[in-house]
Amino acid sequence: MPEQLFPLDSSRPFTNQDIIGHNRYHPDIPAAVQVRPGSTFRMDCREWFDGAIKNDDSAEDIRDAPMSKVHALSGPVRIEGAEPGDLLIVDILDMGPIPQEDSGPLAGQGWGYTGIFAKRNGGSFLVDQFPDAYKAVWDFHGEVATSRHVPGVSFTGITHPGLMATAPSADLLSRWNRREGDLIATDPNRLPPLALPPEPQDAVLGTLSGAEFDRVAGEAARTAPPRENGGNQDIKNLTRGTRVFYPVFVPGANFSVGDLHFSQGDGEITFCGGIEMGGFIDLHVDVIKGGMDTYGVSENAIFMPGKTPPQYSEWLAFSGTSVTLDGKQHYLDSQLAYQRACLHAIDYLTKFGYSPEQAYLLLGAAPIEGRFSSVVDIPNACATVYLPTAIFDFDVRPSASGPVQIDPGIGAPRAEGS
Repeated sequence: MPEQLFPLDSSRPFTNQDIIGHNRYHPDIPAAVQVRPGSTFRMDCREWFDGAIKNDDSAEDIRDAPMSKVHALSGPVRIEGAEPGDLLIVDILDMGPIPQEDSGPLAGQGWGYTGIFAKRNGGSFLVDQFPDAYKAVWDFHGEVATSRHVPGVSFTGITHPGLMATAPSADLLSRWNRREGDLIATDPNRLPPLALPPEPQDAVLGTLSGAEFDRVAGEAARTAPPRENGGNQDIKNLTRGTRVFYPVFVPGANFSVGDLHFSQGDGEITFCGGIEMGGFIDLHVDVIKGGMDTYGVSENAIFMPGKTPPQYSEWLAFSGTSVTLDGKQHYLDSQLAYQRACLHAIDYLTKFGYSPEQAYLLLGAAPIEGRFSSVVDIPNACATVYLPTAIFDFDVRPSASGPVQIDPGIGAPRAEGS
């Protein structure tokens, strides 16, 4: 096993560990640990809500999920000699649920969860059609996931970190806050909000304290969206064997990781769309001096995907175009087209006996493929969703005999008052 650089005790909350991580971005958050280029090491990661979501048949915890606490990130890790303008090379060597803990109260101890978020608490990709909070708990059997809330399916997950990033410079942080603040100002009372401004409540900033803590907490960016530093990209193919090249904006790079997923479909479409878990990740880091200018990577990471995803070879694909449900034409709106493709897949799966919410949770958790298939033919963009047929315990393909009727079981729990 590589050197354990950032250990976490499962019996203690994120803020009561020997090494304290962070849940905001700011250049002045001190590095928690330091390594040299060429180092290989292990980091433990807490589930993004630090244990707030339970293994039960209620969705009230999803409804009331404490958004001000996310994400519980391990780091920052200072890489000796890394300077602004360099590229940080991060190799994902291995990762998985919490080691040697196959049962327990934390996601990652033999189980994980997917949630459809309530409109008033973040919402989801299909928030207008699914405004309430729902949850599915998934049990882990090696690399395979099954759920009592979505019966009739089992699949091999593409385990990956939802979030890896370097720290922003002061200038970059200022640009984030300015542009996102301008966006919020266009519709400040919108639900869900257009963006999340700095939020001092529940900020975790490593070893900072006193007046310096208060200053940084008032300026630090939330970790919810992806940005130029990487961040919460939720790319399911950042798995074992992946090499990522991150731009470096501050001395030492100050790299962080978290938000581990046992599996996820393209887009993390339910917002809490992967199968969330705590666990470990083994990494190797190196530096390309001056790499940002050399390779034209001034912002946003580039990566080489791992070669070990599940080997699904047969798919049932659904398409959508940029026309709303009520028939309004949009111009080459690829996101709308992808929403319509997802809704078509959900409608299809309900014909087999699933509730719409069960189908939606499945699409968020299973390794579906999402593609922008046409973005040039005005006025309609076309997007497609590829659903692997082998994940079902029954034949999901269309046939002359009609759809098999499955037992939907106890269904996906819904929170009242969402």
